[in-house]
Amino acid sequence: MKTKSIIYLSIIIGLLLSLLSCTNKEEKTTTTLKENNNNNIIAEAFKPNKNFTNYWYNGEAEITSYKLLQSRYGEIREGTSVLIYVTEPFLENKQVKADNNNPTNVNVLKLNRTKNFTTGIYPYSIMQSTFYPVANNKHAIKVSCSIQEWCGHVYTQLNNRELFEINSHSYFENQADNNFKIEKDILENEIWTQLRINPNSLPTGKINIIPSLEFVRLNHSPLKAYQASAKLENGKYTLNYTNLNRKLTINFNPEFPFEITNWEEINNDNVTKATKLKTIKSAYWNKKSIKDEVLRETLLLQ
Repeated sequence: MKTKSIIYLSIIIGLLLSLLSCTNKEEKTTTTLKENNNNNIIAEAFKPNKNFTNYWYNGEAEITSYKLLQSRYGEIREGTSVLIYVTEPFLENKQVKADNNNPTNVNVLKLNRTKNFTTGIYPYSIMQSTFYPVANNKHAIKVSCSIQEWCGHVYTQLNNRELFEINSHSYFENQADNNFKIEKDILENEIWTQLRINPNSLPTGKINIIPSLEFVRLNHSPLKAYQASAKLENGKYTLNYTNLNRKLTINFNPEFPFEITNWEEINNDNVTKATKLKTIKSAYWNKKSIKDEVLRETLLLQ
């Protein structure tokens, strides 16, 4: 009987040790997936359900036009903004769209966000591109921004490697050509894609966040993380930057596919607003004929 008791005791101890071992491994895995101490990274990868797959992997992009009231040089300018969302395979090492199917490709939800408005005699054209993993447990792989107006053009690109690598080019003397690295933090640019995958995963509370590349360029601000408070309500996400006197509010449909209905940016009492006009699904890259220009009329972009 003693022998049996010893055997049973050994088995129980072994099982307990095994459970503890499993727990430790799981904690290590969770820690490994986190890129920093901010609450912007979730450990578990997002798994697309049938609705997500049918909507985002049907060979079309989602294109939404907005009426834009852009504050610039102390006045409100009328214009248009367009959000173009599409999934595509991405090469994480080269950080470009993949030409071929490959097991190493990363599925991303890409957002090209454009603005067009006029200041006096000359026009502004702004475009920001964000390549965000559908897995929703890492930072954007790449973000870029270009701004064109008659004085010249500027360009910023952020690549997510061991650190955030920044390439910046400008016609302004005090900015000119710069290459530098910064620590990883939440990116405002990635919020717009993360929201479309799972709004409940958005960071909340007191956070450090890197403002949009557009804001940094237009305001000639240092590209770095700033303190902010973030709040998620039913269909509303708000970022309040503590030291920038800036507030961004994004309103969206709380039901899938979480389309963005409007947004507002208040910067030193200057208010910029965008309100949804129309949404279409289209493989726009195949719509290159003159007859396809009718789609711009549908989007109210004429």
